[in-house]
Amino acid sequence: MMSQIRPYIARKLYTTAASSIAYSQNSNFQIFQNQSLNETHHYDMFQVNYSLKELVKNGLLKDARHMFEKLPHRDEVTWTSIISGYVHANDSTEALSLFSKMWVQPTLRVDSFVLSLALKACALNMNVQCGECLHGYCVKSSFVDSVFVASALVDMYTKVGKIGEGCRVFDQMVIRNVVSWTAIITGLVHAGYSKEGLAYFTDMWRVGVEYDSYTFAIALKACADIGLLSQGREIHGQTLKKGFEGTSFVVNTLATMYNKCGKLHYGLYLFKTMRTKDVVSWTTIITTYVQMGEEELAIEAFLQMRETDVSPNEYTFAAVIAGCANASKTDLGQQLHAHVYHVGLFGALSVANSVMTMYAKCGLLDSASAVFYELTRRDVISWSTIISGYAQGGCGDEAFKFLTLMRRVGPKPTEFALASVLSVSGNLAILEQGKQLHAHVLSIGLDHTAMIRSGLINMYTKCGSLGDASKIFLEADNNDIVSWTAMINGYAEHGYSEEALLLFDKIPKVGLRPDSVTFIGVLIACSHAGLVDLGFYYFNLMSEKYRIKPSKEHYGCMIDLLSRAGRLTEAENMITTMPFQQDDVVWSTLLRACRVHGDVECGSRAAQKILEIDPNCAGTHITLANIYSAKGRWKEAAKIRKLMRLKGLIKEPGWSSIKVKDWVIAFVAGDRSHPQCEDIYCVLEFLASMDEFAFEELGSLTKLNLPQTLRNTYKCG
Repeated sequence: MMSQIRPYIARKLYTTAASSIAYSQNSNFQIFQNQSLNETHHYDMFQVNYSLKELVKNGLLKDARHMFEKLPHRDEVTWTSIISGYVHANDSTEALSLFSKMWVQPTLRVDSFVLSLALKACALNMNVQCGECLHGYCVKSSFVDSVFVASALVDMYTKVGKIGEGCRVFDQMVIRNVVSWTAIITGLVHAGYSKEGLAYFTDMWRVGVEYDSYTFAIALKACADIGLLSQGREIHGQTLKKGFEGTSFVVNTLATMYNKCGKLHYGLYLFKTMRTKDVVSWTTIITTYVQMGEEELAIEAFLQMRETDVSPNEYTFAAVIAGCANASKTDLGQQLHAHVYHVGLFGALSVANSVMTMYAKCGLLDSASAVFYELTRRDVISWSTIISGYAQGGCGDEAFKFLTLMRRVGPKPTEFALASVLSVSGNLAILEQGKQLHAHVLSIGLDHTAMIRSGLINMYTKCGSLGDASKIFLEADNNDIVSWTAMINGYAEHGYSEEALLLFDKIPKVGLRPDSVTFIGVLIACSHAGLVDLGFYYFNLMSEKYRIKPSKEHYGCMIDLLSRAGRLTEAENMITTMPFQQDDVVWSTLLRACRVHGDVECGSRAAQKILEIDPNCAGTHITLANIYSAKGRWKEAAKIRKLMRLKGLIKEPGWSSIKVKDWVIAFVAGDRSHPQCEDIYCVLEFLASMDEFAFEELGSLTKLNLPQTLRNTYKCG
């Protein structure tokens, strides 16, 4: 039986290996070139194997292979050394090719160590078929009882996605060491089974196997992935007891765990106390600053890193470019873009995607598109980035175009890409496209996700279809606060304040907790209904009960609430005392209210504040002039309008949009840029000339070719 198994496995291994390989013919290695090299009875295998191992150890794999090919005699150690070199170089194809050649040598016997190397190569190559064949041989030959082989089998099965097989092999192991335990924990955590990995970590402690630094690191990663701060702290304490606090990758994982669990300052403290900082440490600190919204500190940390001997990798560049995107630092982002080109890292998708995001957030959509088309390969993040960039930039046509292209030649659209396009449909009030997207997400089974569900509710409410939005909300499980927030905001924006507030009061009853965005919807509802006292109640409830610190947007809602209610003095006081920088948005809110309520003095102060921020704001000049005019103060109004003429200010006209078939057209008063503008103005002139009776008869014309028909009618008239 064994004689049949060996050739079968050898054939399987040969099919996965490369057919040929180019070897270096100009090796600098001059050892063993004397005549005794060809005299096997004088051959010192110990010295040969030692020299071969040194070449492999020092990364001189080409020289090692050249020497290996010249050897007239090779024993098990020789083969194992060269196979090990290719495995550690991640060249699994050549490693399996060499192993198969060794396998068929009649004078050689494979041992547990070389079998574990072959299994590791199968894991690297995702070659589950060869791995299963080797597993069968190991069972037949009892090599499976070796801790090295069994650990390699666990590692192989978990890496190729056969988690159950990996756990079964581990559970059947007679002897387990720290490598075995770390292999099963690592396999589970990397496969997304973090809770199960931590369960094995606990069992490892119960049976008395000592942890090493790698075990601690993977357990901390599991805590980070599922947000288990308490258990992460316990593991942190164990690392201190075992003396691993100085191990860089343990400290890096600790910092990542604290960051992902929301304790960003803990991660920063660990970084600052590190004696030696590697590229992972620097990347972690830069990423932490970006997550905290401290982009300036992230960029400063990157510049400090450049002054050390540590070179940034693709993840470092991706993090700092993301910081440039958030801070709208276009110049620095462009410099980094050029630099990653220079060092050859632009081919990394994480970097390219970050560059695209930076250009999109800075409003340079043409540059983002150029980067996208330049990519030789694109993942789902690349597609989602370009779609969301155009969607958030208000370019609905381009966002739909890229989504269509993604469906045709790219990966399956994710919830992020679809949610972006749903947002476009809502912002442009394109109900028809929104319904088509709704049908699409139903067909691919993404309608149950929180992001899509809230996107659909938001789209329907912005299109004025509150009934459809309410239907989606009521049919859902309602187990996420995002959908509740979308529905509350929808009711609030359409003036259904009572419904919005009733819905908000139900949130604690279903076991959910409102977030900061939810309170924005509640405050808008109070503002539209003129419920000033209730608005203050919810504003205080946010911080007192839910520990949510009011943001600039919350203060803006309260200022709007007071302004609408005519309490302009209180609104002005809130603007001047709020713990945020005053911008033109809050002052414009007050200025509009001053016009409605006829408060000239307050309006004058608000306008002055706006003009300090933006001296050329035409809208502010016009509003202030209208306030003066409404009070009969014609001289002040004329003075403002004269000032506008001197500055050359023209109020930006408002625009409207209309959907004709699948084409959304924007237009303003007096606009003649449309290619069919002559037909449009012909229709307008015709309509303007009609009397009331003629309008009633117009319905019969709507099914005809309107431009030509109306031309003929107009000529006859």
